[in-house]
Amino acid sequence: MSSSDLAQAPAAPDTVLDIDSTRPLCPLLVADVTALCDRMEDAGGASSAVIRLHGTGPAENWPGDVGIDVVSRWERALRRLEQGRFAKIVTVEGVCSGPALDVLLTADHRIGAPGARIAVPVNNGGVWAGMAVHRLTHQLGGLVARRLVLFGAELSARRALSLGLLDQTAKDPAAVAARLAERFARLDAAELAIRRQLVSEAGVTAFEEALGKHLAACDRTLRRTRDEFAGARGNA
Repeated sequence: MSSSDLAQAPAAPDTVLDIDSTRPLCPLLVADVTALCDRMEDAGGASSAVIRLHGTGPAENWPGDVGIDVVSRWERALRRLEQGRFAKIVTVEGVCSGPALDVLLTADHRIGAPGARIAVPVNNGGVWAGMAVHRLTHQLGGLVARRLVLFGAELSARRALSLGLLDQTAKDPAAVAARLAERFARLDAAELAIRRQLVSEAGVTAFEEALGKHLAACDRTLRRTRDEFAGARGNA
């Protein structure tokens, strides 16, 4: 997606955000992600955000000339986005790298165009050591992440799909994202966040330790179901 395409596009709704891979890290970028989280939280209840990731090439200068204070604020904004009580759907067109890669790794569902590429470039003698390294390792496992993090790589959409960095490819990612956003918005926001947490903790939590949290989640569902049945009988 070119800059001219974005300029001609209609104004994005409050649940949509654009991230360009070539954009340097700066306070405005942090503010954009924070503002999306604010809007989604203010909306209340179940909701879905669509984040459009695009770029013309790898983020060869990421994060740019920036202080560690801005890096810290960026990582906190990403964590807030990742844990937000709303579904996050990303679309990838062109090259996903730098800030776009950081955001991709926080998403719940990832849709790539057939020609999309995901780039982990080597800058200033090594791959940037931000929390993307942690997320790549957690999501892909140490063996796959090691090759990406130590030496960098550029992955085709097909390869990213096989590794799980993408969930699907589509000729029209925006249309697919819109349909999914409508469906995901019907999910209970609190329950979505709980299930995301259960999945995230499963790889590092012993079965016996995790059992209590899973039973508590099941109990909440059963209680809600009983309340709904009771309400339906009362209205009959």
